[in-house]
Amino acid sequence: MKSLGLIIIIIQKMVSKLLMHLLKPLFRECGKNVVFFAKDNFSYKTISIGNDVYIGPGANFSSIKSITIGNKVMFGPNVTIVGGDHNTTQVGQYMFDVEDKLSENDLPIVIKDDVWIGTGVIILKGITIEEGSIVAAGSLLNKNVPPYSIVGGVPARILKSRFQNSQLDEHIQIMKEIEND
Repeated sequence: MKSLGLIIIIIQKMVSKLLMHLLKPLFRECGKNVVFFAKDNFSYKTISIGNDVYIGPGANFSSIKSITIGNKVMFGPNVTIVGGDHNTTQVGQYMFDVEDKLSENDLPIVIKDDVWIGTGVIILKGITIEEGSIVAAGSLLNKNVPPYSIVGGVPARILKSRFQNSQLDEHIQIMKEIEND
């Protein structure tokens, strides 16, 4: 019975990898070494993904405008990205029935290189997460995240810098050397 269970797990992993490779072309752009789960929810045609990106299971990435994900980005499980909102300003109409959108209802989301987004994070429309940042698990992002910062909370706020100034300069220099090799 134990070996039957292992066989089922192996088959599930093989099917998941096959589906992932079949779905990759649906993204607007998809770099090399990108891992995601086929059962997750993506607005494929509006999402651009760089190289070396891991998207944990349970992802829900949706935007009418665009979601741009840089290189070397990690997403924990159950991350939600919502690039739009409903127009709630129409007097005399149920919100459900309003079809007209305002320009501020849908805004692009940008996640730059070397970012780690923890489990259960929610990222709202118009947000930019700058390079080298970390977003703590369970956070709600409704404001931009500065470079090399660690943010967390509901709503998220800056908790601290990822590096001290001298370390940051050294880190950036080393990263430039790695890119040039």
